[in-house]
Amino acid sequence: MRNLGCCILGVLAVALRQPQCSQVIPFKHALGCVTALVYFGMMAQYRSHTSDTIAYMEHYLDQFHRMKGIILEFRVTKSTLAKVEEQWREIRHQRRQMSEPMAPSKLRRIGDDDREEEHERCMDLLHRESHFNFIKIHLLSHFSDNIRQFGNIPMYSKEFGELAHKEEIKDGWRRSK
Repeated sequence: MRNLGCCILGVLAVALRQPQCSQVIPFKHALGCVTALVYFGMMAQYRSHTSDTIAYMEHYLDQFHRMKGIILEFRVTKSTLAKVEEQWREIRHQRRQMSEPMAPSKLRRIGDDDREEEHERCMDLLHRESHFNFIKIHLLSHFSDNIRQFGNIPMYSKEFGELAHKEEIKDGWRRSK
């Protein structure tokens, strides 16, 4: 996981290196969001923790939650996409009903305004409907309490239980022969 995080950060840093003027702030937020999550994961894997390391973990998790909005539009469900499509159809239908003869320059200006309004309404819907409300993200908020209560996280890895279970199955298979 640590190596994956470092690779993702490197790839993002290179991919987002030379953004256009309008992309600078969203790119910084995306990189900051991923960086915070990777740093949180790296801190969680420490073999021992102090109050300072736990505070760092909480800080990185808070930073992730503050910046995660930048990637919400990419966490869209099929039902949300259907709502967006329906909203676009309604806007276009309203626009067709209001059409009246106008000068071409005024039509272009109104079309640009309409497209911007359409985009803003759709983005609002996407942000309202999309969320990070699922168990794996929620459990991250309990890491610091669990570390204070039980000790470091690697000590509670499921790999040891799985390994013991595999050995138990092998022993049972050998005995049955």
